[in-house]
Order: sequence, then structure tokens, then C-alpha cells
Amino acid sequence: MPPGFHLLIAAQFVSALSDNALLIVAIALLQQQGLPAWWAPLLKFSLTLAYVVLAPFVGPLADAFVKARLMMAMNALKVLGAALLLAGLNPLLAFGVLGIGAAAYAPAKYGLVTELVPPRLLVRANGWIEISTVCAVLLGTGLGGVLISPLAVRWSLHWWPGVAPLDAAAGLLLSGYALAALLNLGIPDSGVRYRRAHKAPRALWRAFWRSQRRLWADAEGGLSMAVTTLFWGAAAVLQFAVLRWAVDHLGLSLDRAAYLQAAVALGIVAGAGLAGRLVGLTQAARVLPLGVLMGLAVPLVAWVPSWPLALPLLMMVGALGGAMVVPLNALLQHRGHQLLTAGRSIAVQNFNENLSVLVMLGVYTALLALGIDIRALMAGLGALVAVLVAALAWRERLRQAGQAGTAVF
Repeated sequence: MPPGFHLLIAAQFVSALSDNALLIVAIALLQQQGLPAWWAPLLKFSLTLAYVVLAPFVGPLADAFVKARLMMAMNALKVLGAALLLAGLNPLLAFGVLGIGAAAYAPAKYGLVTELVPPRLLVRANGWIEISTVCAVLLGTGLGGVLISPLAVRWSLHWWPGVAPLDAAAGLLLSGYALAALLNLGIPDSGVRYRRAHKAPRALWRAFWRSQRRLWADAEGGLSMAVTTLFWGAAAVLQFAVLRWAVDHLGLSLDRAAYLQAAVALGIVAGAGLAGRLVGLTQAARVLPLGVLMGLAVPLVAWVPSWPLALPLLMMVGALGGAMVVPLNALLQHRGHQLLTAGRSIAVQNFNENLSVLVMLGVYTALLALGIDIRALMAGLGALVAVLVAALAWRERLRQAGQAGTAVF
């Protein structure tokens, strides 16, 4: 890998670790305030909203500045969001500020990968990115569980008697964002420069939608976009559904449910690692059947009566998802970089994936508020994923067969 790549991995790992730990702490804060369970996914909704609203602008922003410096500035904005949470601002508003930082951070991060890494190493680079991201989810979720555990509460009351334990936990996570900002300082400039975009917002909107149409119209770009959009929307719902299911049906406390949720992330690490080593960019579409198997496995988890039985199934769900999404994500970035620019293609990708997160989390929250059983919701989510991925795989097979027939004649 080129110089600076592993420093980029370290910076994004520390930033994502703090994001995921802070999410668990904020859910505990909502519980402490006596708010209903369906408020928890609204934190993710608030965080994700900026990705969708700001999508036409963050791509040109990432292309206009040295990306490592922009990433450092966005980590500073995340520090502000965590500080506002500490200051007593509504958690949804504080997570909205965090979301603005994350929305601008993502195209700079992925755009820098496509600028630094040659195409032949792009699947492996994406494997590193996904493994570090999911390790951050895994360890961040676990860290969040530790920070809200009874032992941590007692320790906090002993050492900081005048500070609420959850405030102390959030304050500790501020240092993670600060460390990520410092790591960004060491990432080299790729030297790639792009033509300045139009400054008028209306012109940026038009350019963004042209980029959307161009990437969706591309056969490989459209397929990979459809799959990654579906995957990340479903993964966001599963993140909260596993927590709710573990509390409601396995009788676990929130801190222990967070550890169980991390099993999915551990499986994704394993699947992403294997895909990064075994699947090349030209073979990305061959992993689609893994998505069907992943969807079929989710309903099995929902009706498991104990956590020892659930643990291997959750890891299997994660492994299948990780092995599917890494090659297709690499293919999407490769095609986006060829058709557009690094920053603009990632902004389009983030818009679609996070719009999927908003829609699916919105539907999940509404169904949860209506009192639908969490097991039925998980079963429905798995069936939806299996059917849609199977349809995409069938369409891709027909397309390739058509190309083969054309080549013969």
C-alpha cells in the first residue's frame, strides 16, 4: 500500500470508534430520560440526515481542498457535537452536528483512497477500510457497553463525584475525535487536483443529479450501487433491531446487548478480510448469492431462544454481508472514479446509501412505535434483503448472458 494509507486507516478507525461508542452512551441517556424505545433509532436518523441533505455539496468540497486537512477539520466538528451533548443539548440535535462532520468526512476519506491506491489494489484497500470500520463498530459498541456498565458507573462516581456518569463517558470520547484529528495531520496530499466546481447551490444541485444519472446508468456502477444501498440500509436497522431483540426476548441489559450486537460486526470483519484476499475487481458480481444467504439467515436469528445459540448465527450474518459488500463497494468506487471524480462519486454513493438508511430506519421506527413484535420485524427485513438481492443477481445474469450472445454474433 502507498505511504500514508495505513495512517488514513488509523485515523478513520479512531473516529468511527468514538462514533459507535457515543451512540451506545446516547441510547443509555435516552433511557435515563425515560423516553420510549423507538427514540433510539432516531439518533442514527439524525446523524444520517446530513449525508442526504448535504450530498450535492460535500463532493465538490472534498475535491476543492486537500482531503486529509478537510478530514481533520471534520473531526474537530465532531468534537463540537460531542461537547454539545455534554452541555445538555437534545441528543438528536447533537447527533445532527456530528452528522455534518461525518457527511463531509466520508467523500474525503474514500476519495483519498481512490487517489492513492492503484486499481489493482482497490479491493484489498476497501477490505482494509471495511475491516477497520467494522472493527471500530465492534470495539466502539463494546466500549460503549463498558462505559455504561454498572462497574464503570461506580468507578465514575468514585473518581468524579460531581459529574454524571454518562456525561463522564461522553467526555472521555471527546479525546478519540481529537486523536483522529491529529492522525489526519500525517496523511500525505495525493497531489490530485480537480477543476473548481460552480459556486452557486443551484448549479451544484444540477451537477449532482447529472452525476447520479450517470453512475446509475452504468451497468456495473448501477448494480453495485443498488446492492450497497440495500446492504447499508438493512445493516442500520439490524444494528438497532439486535439491541431491542436482545433486551426484549433474551432478557439482556443494554450493556450486554451491545456486546451481542458486536458479534455481527465481528463476522463482517471476517467476511471482508476473506473477500479482500480472494475476490478481484472483475469478479465482484459473483458474490451476490452471499447476500441472499445473509437475508435468509436473519429470520433464523429472530427466533433463537438464547444468546449462546444466537452468537454464531449473528456472526454468520455479518460474515456473509461483509464478503458481499466489500467487492461491490470497490467496484462502485472504481467505476465512480472513472466516470466522475473521487469526491463526487463518493458523495453520490453516500447520498443513496444514507437515503436508504433514513427510509428503512423511518419505517422500522414507525413499526416499532405501533407495537409490532421485533422478531417479526427482523424476519421481514431478512426476507426483503434476500428477495431484492436475488432479483439483482438474476438481472445481472441476464445482462451478462446478453453480452455473451452479442459477442458470439
